[in-house]
Amino acid sequence: MTHNPFYPFRSRRSNVWAARGLVAASQPLAAQAGLQTLLQGGNAVDAAVAVAATLNVVEPMSTGIGGDLFALVWIARERKLYALNASGRAPAAATVERLRGLGHTTMPETGMLPVTVPGAASGWDALVRRFGRLPLSEVLAPAAHFAEAGFPVSEVIAEGWGRSLPRLHTHPATARNYLIDGRAPAAGELFRQPDLARTLRLVGAQGAEAFYRGELARQIADFSQANGGLLALEDLAAHAPAWVEPISTEYHGVRLYECPPNGQGIVALMALNLLRGFDLQALGHNSPAYLHLLVEALKSAFADAHYHVTDPAHYPVPVERLLSAEYADRRRAEIDPQRAAVGLRSGLPKQSDTVYLTAVDEERNAVSLINSLFHGWGSGMVVEGTGIALQNRGFGFSLDPAHPNAIAPRKRPYHTIIPAMALGADGQPLYSYGVMGGHMQPQGHVQVLLNLVDFGMSPQEALDQPRVYWPEGMRVMLEPQLGEETRQALLALGHDVVPLGEPAMGLFGGGQVIRIDPASGLLCGGSEPRKDGCAVGY
Repeated sequence: MTHNPFYPFRSRRSNVWAARGLVAASQPLAAQAGLQTLLQGGNAVDAAVAVAATLNVVEPMSTGIGGDLFALVWIARERKLYALNASGRAPAAATVERLRGLGHTTMPETGMLPVTVPGAASGWDALVRRFGRLPLSEVLAPAAHFAEAGFPVSEVIAEGWGRSLPRLHTHPATARNYLIDGRAPAAGELFRQPDLARTLRLVGAQGAEAFYRGELARQIADFSQANGGLLALEDLAAHAPAWVEPISTEYHGVRLYECPPNGQGIVALMALNLLRGFDLQALGHNSPAYLHLLVEALKSAFADAHYHVTDPAHYPVPVERLLSAEYADRRRAEIDPQRAAVGLRSGLPKQSDTVYLTAVDEERNAVSLINSLFHGWGSGMVVEGTGIALQNRGFGFSLDPAHPNAIAPRKRPYHTIIPAMALGADGQPLYSYGVMGGHMQPQGHVQVLLNLVDFGMSPQEALDQPRVYWPEGMRVMLEPQLGEETRQALLALGHDVVPLGEPAMGLFGGGQVIRIDPASGLLCGGSEPRKDGCAVGY
């Protein structure tokens, strides 16, 4: 087996405590940008957007202004939780017939055809306008600085960059923007993005208008047309983010909130509803019996989500029924504690690379935010002269016209990116957290919350624990620290367990957690040991 320098990871991190404000992100310079924003008088919303924009620069394969955004925002003075869906829609010209007429039987992964309207710029603008203290130009200034002056590439990001060479050769503009003489930058090498710096300053000065109806919109639309895309100026102009009602479930004294569909946050809630009926503490943390029930609950929840979750404006998603106690009882009864389920389907009749960050300020406003290009480097397309890497979120659509998630004009696809927030018994935020990583995200949400709530772990300890990942079918992936004995026990239960050490570290996600102590009001943060990032506070 080839040596992997990232395995086994051995976190020696302490929890980060702070009295006034705290930021946790997957890259230190981005976390620093959020802290700087707080120190300059910004609040948690300003800090979160500053971190998201800076991650666009320093972790460009995962996120950016050419991607989508979801956020949960707790406003302390109102004692209210808000949810923002800033995901984009398919172009008006996007139909199953059009894609099939171009010779596709499934959605392409790269090029302009899987590009939906990028929603991140609208999300940044909407968050800062509604709840921020600072002008958007100040909030985006740290990101623009790092793009123009350059930043030293960090280790985990450099490793991911080096694995991305085929995607970075999708289009000449992509290679020009993100390669140095045809190669990826090495860890510790300074990397500059002058085109992106100009874009960030333009959006800072003019807001979302520049991106959807101004100069940048015209550049994006022209680039799309020149490269066989369906995205047009009218699609960009029609975009608007949506403030939506968060969905939730209760689990052992806390109430976990997620954004509603078209996102997959409902998967975490459904899985917790199933697990609530088992005594996981008695089974022991990460024991084979515990992991078996965890995987089976996730399989059941994903079966329902893949069948039902889509854009609710195009297809009714039965959220209340899926989250009902009666439905959870019925689905829980289908779980065999002694055997893995085969071919699990939805129980109702028919009716990734990403970044996650969180910030809490002195007033105890809290933001849980996720921003993504979907797959690493998204579509592989970078708009000439702008530095904007475009997402490939349309890859999540189906070309089966009978499928709820079939591509259609101005439709939002099934979305993997999900922020989370857990409120305590007093109705105040207890944990602002999330886990990046495609379909690992709800699986990470569940595992981290179980660590925090059922096993009383601190934020850092909860993130340090080894994880399990269910990709599909009978396949289960384990991190090596779970051991050969655990692997053999799961094999005996019928799971197809990938040999230890084979999966890449990135499969298991990247989380950030901030805990607001209900007794003292102090902040306690943890940051993913599988990533480059950190938690910082003051």
